[in-house]
Amino acid sequence: MLLVSKVPRALDTKTRLFGFELADLLVIFLYLAMSNLIFGATKAKFLIVWIGTIALAAILFFVKRNKPDHYLEHLGEFRRTPGILSAGSPILSIALTFFLNPKIKI
Repeated sequence: MLLVSKVPRALDTKTRLFGFELADLLVIFLYLAMSNLIFGATKAKFLIVWIGTIALAAILFFVKRNKPDHYLEHLGEFRRTPGILSAGSPILSIALTFFLNPKIKI
């Protein structure tokens, strides 16, 4: 007899809450917590903590609108990588370094 189990219809659903990805919510709540910890007892609490959090959420919401999932994470990863990208071969990047700079002798 064949064993059968129920499978959810949408295996590839996007995890969003209030229109934000979970990583964005983590950034927003970390900013809220840290700014409240630092500026919570000062007179600038309303401006820095609450207006800053609302501004950060609005910026994330409108900048990431109509962009693919995890856009800012992939953009940061792209900016951190070196200028020469190879298809998994470290030898290729070393060879390109020697080819582009003829003063280096092997």
